[in-house]
Amino acid sequence: MRSDGEATRARIMAAARREFATHGLAGARVDRIASEARASKERLYAYFGDKRSLFAAVLTENLQETTEQVPRDVEDLPGFVGAMFDHAVEEPEHLRMLDWARLEEEPDLLPQRPCGRPGPRNEDIIRAQEKGIIDGHWNPDDLMTLLFSMATAWTQSPETLFTGKSETCAESRARRRAAAIEAACRLLEPRPQI
Repeated sequence: MRSDGEATRARIMAAARREFATHGLAGARVDRIASEARASKERLYAYFGDKRSLFAAVLTENLQETTEQVPRDVEDLPGFVGAMFDHAVEEPEHLRMLDWARLEEEPDLLPQRPCGRPGPRNEDIIRAQEKGIIDGHWNPDDLMTLLFSMATAWTQSPETLFTGKSETCAESRARRRAAAIEAACRLLEPRPQI
C-alpha cells in the first residue's frame, strides 16, 4: 500500500502529465496541477523544486514507461514499430510532451540515460547487421529514428484529423499499424551486396 506521500506524489505526476501535455512548460500552471492533484503548491514544490524540474520528471517517467512497454528484441524491429505505434495511440500525451520539450529548445529538458531510448541498443543493432539480419548500410541511431518516426507518423499527421473515409477507428488503426510494420520490414531488408 502506498504511503500518503507516495500517493500525493503520484497524483501530482498524473496531473502534471495532463497539464504539460495540454499547455507545454510555458503555458502550464502550477496552481492547476496542484488543484487537480488535490495537493498544495507547497507540497508540489517540496517534491519537485520548481515547474521546470516537474516537467523534466514527467518526461523521464514517460520515457521509462515507454522503454518498459516496448520490446527491445533487435531481431524483431517490426514488432518494435508495432508496439511503438500502439503506445503512441494509447499514450498520446507522451509524444505531446516530447513535442513541447523540443519547442522549448532546451536539450537538458529531454531525459538522458540511464533511461535510454526505447528499442534495442546500438551495439545490438550492429551485431544484427553483422549477422545479415538488418541492412548494414544504416547508422544505428538513424535507423532507430526512422523506425520511431514510422511508428508515430500518424499521431503527427494532419491526415488523422479528417480522413473523409467511412472506415471505423479500429479499421483505420489496424490499417495504419500494418502499414508502419510493412514499411519497417522494407527498410530493414538487407540490400544485396554489389
